Amino acid sequence: MIACLGRIVQDTDADSIPDDDVSTLSESLDLQGTIESGGITGVAGKDFGGLYSVKPLALIKPSGTEDIARVVKAASQTSHLTVAARGNGHSINGQAMADGGFVIDMRSTEENHFKPLTIDGSHYIDVSGGALWEDVLRRCVSMFRLAPRSWTDYLSLTVGGTLSNAGVSGQAFRFGPQTSNVTELEVVTGKGEITVCSATQNSELFFGALGGLGQLGIITRARVKLQPAPDMVRWLRVVYTEFEEFTRDAEFLVTQEEGESFDYVEGFVFSNSDDPINGWPSVPLDPDHEFNPAYIPQTASSVLYCLEVALHYRNSDRPSTVDTAVSRLLERLGFIQRLKFQLNVSYVEFLLRVKQVEEHAKANGNWDSPHPWLNIFISKSSIVDFDRTVFRKMLKDGVGGPMLIYPLLRSKWNSRTSVVLPEGEIFYIVALLRFVPKGPTVEKLVAQNHEIIKWCNKEGLDFKLYLPHYQSKEDWKRHFGNQWTRFVERKTSFDPMAILAPGQKIFKRTHTIKP
Repeated sequence: MIACLGRIVQDTDADSIPDDDVSTLSESLDLQGTIESGGITGVAGKDFGGLYSVKPLALIKPSGTEDIARVVKAASQTSHLTVAARGNGHSINGQAMADGGFVIDMRSTEENHFKPLTIDGSHYIDVSGGALWEDVLRRCVSMFRLAPRSWTDYLSLTVGGTLSNAGVSGQAFRFGPQTSNVTELEVVTGKGEITVCSATQNSELFFGALGGLGQLGIITRARVKLQPAPDMVRWLRVVYTEFEEFTRDAEFLVTQEEGESFDYVEGFVFSNSDDPINGWPSVPLDPDHEFNPAYIPQTASSVLYCLEVALHYRNSDRPSTVDTAVSRLLERLGFIQRLKFQLNVSYVEFLLRVKQVEEHAKANGNWDSPHPWLNIFISKSSIVDFDRTVFRKMLKDGVGGPMLIYPLLRSKWNSRTSVVLPEGEIFYIVALLRFVPKGPTVEKLVAQNHEIIKWCNKEGLDFKLYLPHYQSKEDWKRHFGNQWTRFVERKTSFDPMAILAPGQKIFKRTHTIKP
């Protein structure tokens, strides 16, 4: 095997592998799946961000966990080959790429696991790391009338992909991120070992892999907590002029007990203008709803704030019962009363709401354009300063897409995972989700992202990047802070040659060949 890999790597430009070499490599690895040549033009050499492109040696489509383990072991027998797991390709900064290495297409394993379990009266589902969350949703609801508790906004993401980061949406204030809603993983480590882990079995790998950015292992199976799925959702958006009132109400809602608040709480910032993408028209939930700017006080600033909430209910619930529950929750909030928008949709339709955005973006060509997105966790203590400078000044005209902001609770996150958070119980996620055409604008917006991060550092804001991207070890050490030593120790234990996830640019591949 070593001789075969060595010849192919030395004699072949990574831009393409001849068919006979692909066949030879496949036979040498003894895979049940398939191998395709890499190349900068293939799916393995690019991602959703559209900011980076590399030339992988090959794209591996494994049939299962054993194939993945064989690939990692084969890479460990060389001096420099690396392995990256690719979900649905929605990384922004090349995190799932492997320049000159193997990229594993996890989607080829999506059907390998789908098994419901009941343990001590609680419901779970075992799913493949390569399964899409949207498929998990549809199948669980249609087959069992059950659903996972915590989501992301966009569900065409793989289970293993989001668990390797955190997985955050408007339910996280109650149930925590997706990393807080799994009880068992199957992981292929950087040693090529297949390991089942949980909070009580191989716990360092379990917690390390959750939010571990793919550095410790490739998640091939996850056991996800389930709950009864509601039938319908009352979906609402209400508008604020003052940031302090917006954050006060959002924080109030996320700190209430279950049954005393909405089931989903998010929010976003938008321009106080008629811009169709960044302004007033972005708020209504239905094309027939009209945003009347006459209701905005003349004292309003350059940006406004929208609190987005949702309440679950059953088909058997009377409309008046739902109306009463919603009114009781809204009466304690200080939004502009005439700027309230609401819609009744099915639970599945609500969770797949971004799918419509995707279809629209694909229709107008924006989906394949670059996406210089920026995601940040910011502490409550720093969020007002961030709003004053970043939202109201630097981004007052919008970013060509949503500017999300909503509070999360630190106590819902397990500190043993690899995710790093700002200090304090309440912190905010800020997501600048830009959709831009190719060209000089992209470089300008990437520079603006850097400017925002630089300003946050200069002003001493308490923040951490979510879906982080750094170029130097010093920046990564600063990101992990007092968790850096633990992260390095886990890396040394489970991927000592730094074979996995090279696109994160955290560790350099060592040249020691396993005996």
